Amino acid sequence: MSASSHSYPMSGGDDKHSYIHNSSYQKAGIDGVQEKARQYIFKNLDLLTMNPNLSTFTIADFGCSIGPNTFHAVQNIIDIVKLKESQENSLVPLEFQVYFNDLPNNDFNTLFRTQPPSSKQDYFSVGVPGSFYGRVLPRNSIHLGNTSFTTHWLSKVPEEVCDKKSPAWNKNYIHCNDLIEEVTEAYKVQFTKDMRVFLKARAEELVAGGLMIALGQCLPDGVAMYETWPGIVKDTIGDCLQDMATLGLTTEEKIEMFNLPVYFPQSSELKGAIEQNKSFTIEMMEIVSHPLEAMQLSNNFVTSMYRAILSTVIEEHFGDSVVDELFRRFAKKLSKHPIDFEKCKKQMVYHIVLKRK
Repeated sequence: MSASSHSYPMSGGDDKHSYIHNSSYQKAGIDGVQEKARQYIFKNLDLLTMNPNLSTFTIADFGCSIGPNTFHAVQNIIDIVKLKESQENSLVPLEFQVYFNDLPNNDFNTLFRTQPPSSKQDYFSVGVPGSFYGRVLPRNSIHLGNTSFTTHWLSKVPEEVCDKKSPAWNKNYIHCNDLIEEVTEAYKVQFTKDMRVFLKARAEELVAGGLMIALGQCLPDGVAMYETWPGIVKDTIGDCLQDMATLGLTTEEKIEMFNLPVYFPQSSELKGAIEQNKSFTIEMMEIVSHPLEAMQLSNNFVTSMYRAILSTVIEEHFGDSVVDELFRRFAKKLSKHPIDFEKCKKQMVYHIVLKRK
């Protein structure tokens, strides 16, 4: 399967509660590093150097999904830029323009319906449909870019992991769990390509001196995906699909051709991929624990969160009749075989600030 996704679509019903759980998990990660981001922007953003006559400050949130975290992140950026503006004694108050970007199938209507009323007084909003693995805005048009928990979604699944003749065929698994070296290498190559395209596009869109802020998850060097609880979750979902194939609810052939377009790099891989682009300087790169990583999350929370994350890609490949039964079986497996979160190795949250040269 070849898919591209950098948001978590929601279709309604039970998926609404699923989305809320996933959104809560992301927000906890954002809040965990927010204060340092605010301090950095306040200290290093030079409005006068960007343009002595600057009247409109433009922000882009890449992979915005349908909120509310995108509004939360944008408002924090605007608040700190306003504070910075007051320190520089600007004669004309800045206006703010915010571009909300995601794939064309994102529900932009829901995004703007749920926009906090107060934010409409602080900035002008524009929806920008299109994959961020490429230019979506004019050259030199934004002062600050932001993306949160998006770049682990690849532009596509590496072709060889679905090729039965390839050493990288991922026959028994639905994601890159680092158990097959050739599969991991194929995903790593695709991630590196995607990051190169992502950063090249952002370098063209940002003004000189503009900032790109990226927040996401990675693995500590030496930790394999199958050793983490998210890795165990995806392997268990794969087991549930195999059970359904045995019962004739789907087919073995469909499962063999299904892989998630998701890759979590090790921290050194992430840094290396960023350093290949010579248009940015790495102003800050911090890797910290997710605030919820050490908690014993409930089975309901985990099931709801992964239903929100994966339901769209599963529906696209298997059909919408599979999702309810799949996650019913998944919840049942978790009840019988709970994940021991304390014994699992941890993913990390990275927080990166890049400055356009």
